[in-house]
Amino acid sequence: MPHTTRRALLGAAAFLPTTRALAQDAYPNRPLRMILPVGPGGLTDAVGRILAEQIAVPLGRPLVPENLPGAGSTLGALALLRAPADGYALMTATNNHPVMNLLYPNFPYDPATAFAPVALAARQTFMLVVHKDVPATDMPTFLAWLRREGAGVNYGGGTPGTTNAMAGELLKATLGLDFTMVPYRITAAAIQDLVAGRMHMTIDTPTVLQPLVEAGALRALATSGAQRGAPDPSLPTLAESGVDGFDVSAWQILYARPDVPPDILARLRAAAREALANPTTKERLARIGVETWPDSSPEAAEAHLRTEVARWTPLAARLRAG
Repeated sequence: MPHTTRRALLGAAAFLPTTRALAQDAYPNRPLRMILPVGPGGLTDAVGRILAEQIAVPLGRPLVPENLPGAGSTLGALALLRAPADGYALMTATNNHPVMNLLYPNFPYDPATAFAPVALAARQTFMLVVHKDVPATDMPTFLAWLRREGAGVNYGGGTPGTTNAMAGELLKATLGLDFTMVPYRITAAAIQDLVAGRMHMTIDTPTVLQPLVEAGALRALATSGAQRGAPDPSLPTLAESGVDGFDVSAWQILYARPDVPPDILARLRAAAREALANPTTKERLARIGVETWPDSSPEAAEAHLRTEVARWTPLAARLRAG
């Protein structure tokens, strides 16, 4: 073999391991984490798990769900921000995200700027339900009972700042009435006590509540959106039932760390966009009463978060002041 040919082959052989190493290091080359800053069994947990499975398809790697509930989602948010900035950790955030730093002063980040939005993912209208033994069959009789009983009425919710706790606080503020907020570390425990009769009422998602309503354990009185709709169009909205301006829905935004390399963040956003446009994803979410947003872009997520910060900041400030 001529000397020049042998030298060329040796050079090519030396290059091959480097090429293989680069291929092995191509993102993503291992499973990703999907941080769920809530307990198991609720809406955000269900949505996050569906997103994890569907986004895994275009990425070609699994997204492993990891429940990290507590302190109004701040434990999960801190876990994301403490993860390496390599794009292998995502988080499914929900309604309490905009006010984490207001209700939990030890959370040192601005939720509007400390996270990189990947996609505006999903939404669902809430329901107001009462225990089956509460002497109210519709909103007028319920509001009369609430005015009469006041602080003797117990509202089962999550820790301060969680989605259904904030909905309950907004209801109190809008009505100008008093009832007792009872915090639970996870909302599933609050709903268990509601079914058992240890709580009187709550506001939460149809995904969790509708099966209990259909079983006769709870009674649905109203929905929380601007218009009537699923799962029961016969239910009035709170706004048309005397709770002026009440329009609250559960929502989820997918986040990454803000310092993830731009090419990796772009890959994540493209995978999320593809997954949310996938009819299978829409069908799976629809089965639990959830819809995708018309615009799932990171820009739409940022705009939505700004709206939510403006909506909830005054209420959060009042709660923090005591």
